[in-house]
Amino acid sequence: MFDFLDGYDVLGAFWTTVQLTLLSAVGSLVWGTLLAAMRVGPVPLMRGFGTAYVNIVRNIPLTVIILFSSLGLYQTLNITLAAKDTDAINFRLAVLGLIVYTSAFVCEAIRSGINTVPVGQAEAARAIGLSFSQVLFLVVLPQAFRAAVGPLTNVLIALTKNTTVAAAIGVAEAALLMKDMVEKEAQLLLISAIIAFGFCCLTLPTGLILGWVGKKVAVKR
Repeated sequence: MFDFLDGYDVLGAFWTTVQLTLLSAVGSLVWGTLLAAMRVGPVPLMRGFGTAYVNIVRNIPLTVIILFSSLGLYQTLNITLAAKDTDAINFRLAVLGLIVYTSAFVCEAIRSGINTVPVGQAEAARAIGLSFSQVLFLVVLPQAFRAAVGPLTNVLIALTKNTTVAAAIGVAEAALLMKDMVEKEAQLLLISAIIAFGFCCLTLPTGLILGWVGKKVAVKR
């Protein structure tokens, strides 16, 4: 029944999916944290930028962002992100597009965590002479991350599934492999079940493990 899989690199495709997820997750966490800092910061211009970024990017389909990364940045502006071959360029552009999109949701997840930190703690930190950045990174964000593990887990799971959009620009991940298999094999239901099982193997442990972590690190109030 599964003999047709011998001609396809299923594990390699899912490894590409894992790489897309991990690299995009790290980039989104960094950029999303900076956006959250902008949104709660005292500078009106930065607050406006953070708010506009989140509201605009969240309402643009991910497919549009990924296609713009390829058609706009690479084919029109010839931006290759220091890659030489087409496959590497498409992979890096897909990571960039996923970071741009996912960071908006990471920002809101972290901002929700920031809102759980009592205002009195920030006021006490300012009273002893700490600057805004010191209050944010030494007092507020450590607690905010602990409170935001649950929402960030949901964002990570969504990111894992969103990597399938990278197939639109030729990144050889699981969705592109599924498309190729469906076109060549008469096993639609079996192929769909295999790909679905693969994604469940990626997302279910993530949700269970990070859900447990979230309970362990939750701030007791």
